[in-house]
Amino acid sequence: MSVQASEISSQQQFLELIQESIENQEFDRLILSQYKGDEPELEKITCRVVELQQQVKLNVLYHYTTKDVTKNYPLDEALDCIESYLAACKQANLFSLRLDAQLKKNKKKAMLTVQQRQPNRTQPATTLQHNREKQRYIDASAPFLQGLGISDSHGKIIPAMARKWKQINKFIEIFSHAYEQISLKDNTIKIVDFGSGKGYLTFALYDYLQQQTQTQPQITGVELRSALVDFCEQLALKSGFDHLDFFEGDVRTYQPERLDVMIALHACDIATDFAIHTGIRLNASMIMCAPCCHKEIRPQLQSPKVLKPMLQFGIHAGQQAEMLTDTLRALLLKAHGYDVKVFEFVSLEHTSKNKMILATKREQNEQPDAHILEQIQALKQMYGIEKQTLELLLNDQIAIENVGCKC
Repeated sequence: MSVQASEISSQQQFLELIQESIENQEFDRLILSQYKGDEPELEKITCRVVELQQQVKLNVLYHYTTKDVTKNYPLDEALDCIESYLAACKQANLFSLRLDAQLKKNKKKAMLTVQQRQPNRTQPATTLQHNREKQRYIDASAPFLQGLGISDSHGKIIPAMARKWKQINKFIEIFSHAYEQISLKDNTIKIVDFGSGKGYLTFALYDYLQQQTQTQPQITGVELRSALVDFCEQLALKSGFDHLDFFEGDVRTYQPERLDVMIALHACDIATDFAIHTGIRLNASMIMCAPCCHKEIRPQLQSPKVLKPMLQFGIHAGQQAEMLTDTLRALLLKAHGYDVKVFEFVSLEHTSKNKMILATKREQNEQPDAHILEQIQALKQMYGIEKQTLELLLNDQIAIENVGCKC
């Protein structure tokens, strides 16, 4: 239903929906955006309910241009905090287990839009972790899931695809948390998914952004196999995903001009380095990659004397090469202004690799962090590494930029 009213009444109704969702333990999150108040560089605010030291509180994440600040408020102070910032924001989105609500303001009026959620999503919420894990970020009845063979004609998940369904939701969960940490220049987000395959994650990401955020997604899936590109293009057209397209090629043949989020899952060996470099070069706000087939470092690896007893075993040497490769990648990302996490996630069906490197842009660096570059060189020297592709690509980029500045 859609309700048009005065700004005061619409805002009051919106606040009542927030209070009701918190009291009924249905509150998921609240996003206040397009801030126009007195705090310089504040762009948007994200609120969640959390449990800290056996007390339920409102966790508020303030997104500034160059930093994020987190504060926790007792619930009896939460609404006063929300109300004060709501008055200074032109848009607010409430997500609860029962409904989604959006408040949009312009100079003449405010509009409150409320959409009820599906009945199977109305179970009571709680701050306990074991209940959080049951959350689904994609509606099982979404039509694109049927086109991908994940659900049947009744919107039920096909048992044989249950693992894929779990993987999709875990990926979106990881993305959603990182998405709250980044800042965008406008309400559009440009995403490139290198090695998109059949498009399971690509379609899910588009659906999530379109349904649960105020952002207009523009997503390109890049895939070498022409049959999969054709299949995905037809499904995108059928699903009404107007800003989702697919390109036949790879990270070396597809060169986007703009990039907010770079995704490269299961890119083999140095293809991961080319993908990360593309993200850094275009100043992407988020970089997500799951490295695979670490071949470049292994032949170069020289065991330090103290580690030779351990690395004489092939499996240990392989694991060491993988860890060293991904450590160098993570450090290079940090040196170029990113906050980086390296962790395990649900593995893909065609590879046992389940490590993810997740980087979110922290700041715009004029020059890479010299201290981190020294750490990289010390590691390379310790293991006798002479060549690492991402480092070479970044060095070439810096050399080109320096030449451009002198001209």
